[in-house]
Amino acid sequence: MSPDDANKGDALPAGNPGNSPASRDIAFHMHPYTNPAVLADNGPHIIAEGSGVFVRDETGKRFIEGMSGLWCTSLGFSEPELVKAAVDQFEQLPFYHSFAGKTVGPAIDLAEHLIAHAPPAAHGSTMSKVFFCSSGSEANDTAIKMAWYFQAARGKPEKRKIISRKRGYHGVTMAAASLTGLAYAQDGFGLPLDFVKHTSAPCFYNGGLPGESEAAFVRRCADELDALIIAEGPDTVAAMFAEPVMGAGGVVIPPPGYFAEIRKVLHKHDVLLVADEVICGFGRTGRMWGSQSMDVQPDMLTCAKALSSAYLPISAVIMSDRVYDMLASQAEELGIFGHGYTYSAHPVCAAVALRAQQLMQERGIVDKVAVQAPRFAAHVARMNKFSFIGNTRSIGLIGAMEFSADPESRKKFDPHHKIAAQAVAKIQENGVILRALPGDVIGFCPPLVISDDEMDDMFARVETALADFETTASALR
Repeated sequence: MSPDDANKGDALPAGNPGNSPASRDIAFHMHPYTNPAVLADNGPHIIAEGSGVFVRDETGKRFIEGMSGLWCTSLGFSEPELVKAAVDQFEQLPFYHSFAGKTVGPAIDLAEHLIAHAPPAAHGSTMSKVFFCSSGSEANDTAIKMAWYFQAARGKPEKRKIISRKRGYHGVTMAAASLTGLAYAQDGFGLPLDFVKHTSAPCFYNGGLPGESEAAFVRRCADELDALIIAEGPDTVAAMFAEPVMGAGGVVIPPPGYFAEIRKVLHKHDVLLVADEVICGFGRTGRMWGSQSMDVQPDMLTCAKALSSAYLPISAVIMSDRVYDMLASQAEELGIFGHGYTYSAHPVCAAVALRAQQLMQERGIVDKVAVQAPRFAAHVARMNKFSFIGNTRSIGLIGAMEFSADPESRKKFDPHHKIAAQAVAKIQENGVILRALPGDVIGFCPPLVISDDEMDDMFARVETALADFETTASALR
């Protein structure tokens, strides 16, 4: 079964398929992360409306959106306050740019808000400036260029290599896809570009050695990073990018003390640390930032997705005063900071993002997540009762279950079976949309506004589907 089967809808409708939405979609729309042949055979799954944690497809079937769309719609679907913010700004000023010193009120307010709620930065400095983009990929590409600009401003232009981690996900533009440590984002594209180097993911379940403690595993990860930087030459390495909790790579939660050890290595070699908070930011881990939950202390931070609850495309790079001061110095010498996007700080996107962040504060969303986290964790952990689940993990309202043909030995299923994708399809039949991730993992990432009853219902549906899936899993061992 193709991994895209997890997202397929019904076969093309009878009647006049040439005029149906499904057939027109197949005829004219190239989908991201989709197998075109599977789409042509099975048709798209057309989602027509949403409210709260629920979406409905064009047939009227309702689903609990257990992944917040793509880890992003944290305030749920059809939040009227965000719709109003967009309409009000459209009526006042639908577009203006931020080039050549121009700006708009919502961008000023949003930047101020983000700095006021930013996490601790590296080297005892503080986060001081925000640069706006339109996507997480753009934000990470921008952070790469800023790292190069920063190093050049210090008289170290040769420090250009970037380190990221296997299983990390940082986007799909050319530079960001090079950071992404997942084959599907690189195969066929001639990526990664050669300035990117990868080190191991902090996945103790899959990477720990027999008898090795979590502390020893953390030390080994840090030693591997240290050896990589030394092998490449510390005078050639500019920055390391890391998600506080790795999302698309399988919800990998690093063991305690991981980032403290990583920081020591990076500081020793004068290498910047960039926290990719595109998934972790804005309450997902039970703190405002994953960097707070995991003690990251970055030099720069990238964010997107829940910044506007995904209602409009907007992202940001938040940087420490240490970084900004060097960027500003270099820009003064060159006469301009020659980087930006037409839609940087788009007024409507900024207005919606600002209102989303205000609602997070007004409704105590981060505190709510912290309160609900134990309930969520218990639900996720209960998936261990199934004989084909080898590991479960969660923090805040993000979690995962990992399939195993033999949990005791941690033997994996044959990857050709795509067992997680098959399970996702069964779960979707039972009214919950989830997502299969690399390594036969299924992620959980519901909207942060989910109620206790809705959470209980979501996991009850998942458990029922997995119980029905037991025979299939047994046959695939």
